[in-house]
Amino acid sequence: MKKLVMVLKAVLGMAVIFTVLTGTWTAGYFIMHALYRHYGAPSSKYVSQLLTVLLGFLIVLLIGGVFSLIGRGRERAFYIPVLEAIRRIAKGDFSVVVENTERYGQFGELVEGINEMASELSRMETMRQDFISNVSHEIQSPLTSIRGFAQALRSEGISPEDREHYLDIIESESARLSGLSDSLLKLSVLEGDSSPPERKLYRLDRQLRSRILACEPQWIGKGIEVEAELEELWVTGAEDLLGQVWSNLLHNSVKFTPKDGLITVTARQSGRNIEVKVADTGVGISEEDLPRIFERFYKADKARSAGGGGSGLGLSLVKKIVELHGGTVAAESRPGEGTGVTVTLPGEPVG
Repeated sequence: MKKLVMVLKAVLGMAVIFTVLTGTWTAGYFIMHALYRHYGAPSSKYVSQLLTVLLGFLIVLLIGGVFSLIGRGRERAFYIPVLEAIRRIAKGDFSVVVENTERYGQFGELVEGINEMASELSRMETMRQDFISNVSHEIQSPLTSIRGFAQALRSEGISPEDREHYLDIIESESARLSGLSDSLLKLSVLEGDSSPPERKLYRLDRQLRSRILACEPQWIGKGIEVEAELEELWVTGAEDLLGQVWSNLLHNSVKFTPKDGLITVTARQSGRNIEVKVADTGVGISEEDLPRIFERFYKADKARSAGGGGSGLGLSLVKKIVELHGGTVAAESRPGEGTGVTVTLPGEPVG
């Protein structure tokens, strides 16, 4: 069947070519005879027929040129919306949409790809502007406090107690700025570095115990009780980065757990994975805030953020580090009852 179709196409093509050549030769023949009657015919019939054939070929070339120009014009008009969209994207306008992608036939997927690219670039631009706005806000707040209390220290007659209080605030806000800068730098390095972090096999339970003890002054100072149930666990990962995960989760629990509260840290093998959960009896997170707590600069309700001095980057840093290790992080919470954050990592079987 396919061979028959190919033969028919070949025959049809030859017929079209024969018809075109016959038509152009006929037109050349009548044109030349009209010229001969007006100006006189050549003495040689050979020359007369040769001129007729050459004129026929000239007519073919002229017709082909005309159709080529028309085709190029239509083709250009066909792709003008695509070219215009690309130019606008190159100038930073990501709101472009090429309509009626189905009219482009086999190139429809390419046009849809241009629309998707513009949409993604628009989303990234919005995220960039939000990021700059959030960074500016987070930096401006402590700078305003530092400037205000530094000016207050110049006042005459300030009491030693007030002076000490203002200096404590300046020191605290400076530490907050330093922490914000450090977190931004770490996120930038983790997202921009295409090479995976250096990993090694180590005892995860020992690291967790060490991080809990490092936070001891904070939770003892608030009268918080900490309970740990840690199985002997081995994990392959970047020890320093995972240590940052546990420190951030513990600091959050201490920060948002009231006096005489309870923090529990559990680590266990779950199949081929390791699950580490840090739970507290703190103020909790509302249902509408919970899905967004791992976003950059996102702070939950005022009960959690008031006086906390956080930048909203800690949990986004946790999420990034965990994902770099092929793991997942999830949170569950109820306002007034507490919050639990569970980190799941690929583990190493014991024994």
